[in-house]
Amino acid sequence: MENNSILVSVIIPAYNVEKYIAKCLDSLINQSLKDIEIIIIDDGSTDKTPFIIKDYANQDKRIKVIAQTNQKQGAARNRGLEAASGEYIGFVDADDWVDLNYFEKLYETAKKYNSDIALATNIRIGSKKTKKRINIKYEIVSANLKERFKLCNLKKDYCPTNKIYKNSLLKKNNILFAEGVFCEDKIFTCKAVYYANTVVTVPDIYYYYFRNPKSTVNTKNPEHIDDKNNAKRTVVEFLREQKASVLDCDFWYTKTKIKILGIPLLIVNESLFSRKYIILGFINWCVSEI
Repeated sequence: MENNSILVSVIIPAYNVEKYIAKCLDSLINQSLKDIEIIIIDDGSTDKTPFIIKDYANQDKRIKVIAQTNQKQGAARNRGLEAASGEYIGFVDADDWVDLNYFEKLYETAKKYNSDIALATNIRIGSKKTKKRINIKYEIVSANLKERFKLCNLKKDYCPTNKIYKNSLLKKNNILFAEGVFCEDKIFTCKAVYYANTVVTVPDIYYYYFRNPKSTVNTKNPEHIDDKNNAKRTVVEFLREQKASVLDCDFWYTKTKIKILGIPLLIVNESLFSRKYIILGFINWCVSEI
């Protein structure tokens, strides 16, 4: 049951983030919206992270700490969802931070339109440059599926963290993160936006995504590459099953890859209804009913 006194539950998976977690938590405990709970899932940290979050929890009763063995972000976020009692759910990664009026503006705008999802501008902070991954300039509310996907930039960005979601939306549709894999957020965000009644954009507030060079996003090992492709395939299969009215060529995964001596000979990519054949680097397009 949702606790009406808690307007937003903020879920933070934390694994070996001793250098960053304080900045993240400072931005949350000082939110202008006071009726929030902050759920930190310590995902088996081996550095000073547990001590730092325990110290914050001792100072702010809104902070709940859940400890588990290392199971990656998907399992950690799902554990947070189990414990969350807020009307809306927000996700913040432990090395990121938000504006001090972030959750107040998202919540007020979501309530204004009774919207299942409200989203903010997402700014990537890196060592070389700062870039707005989603740049929201106007307040727009939409129930149209194609526009909802466009507003959330799902063609390129499945980020779950620059949004709040109505708790009842996630529970009703059993929307959870994939566990034990990288790229766990793609199917979660896709399903949430698909099932949402409306999506509303909120200008002039910012989620700051720190491009941590050691984060799983920047991992290029074979396991990460495979997980990323499998996540893309899961999205395509879900959209096919739902007969979703979205743009076919916005969503792709690699169905087949044949290499000889490490050189790609044939790559077959599939979208909802199309196939793309890449032979020795040359693209041949084939549209078909898949």
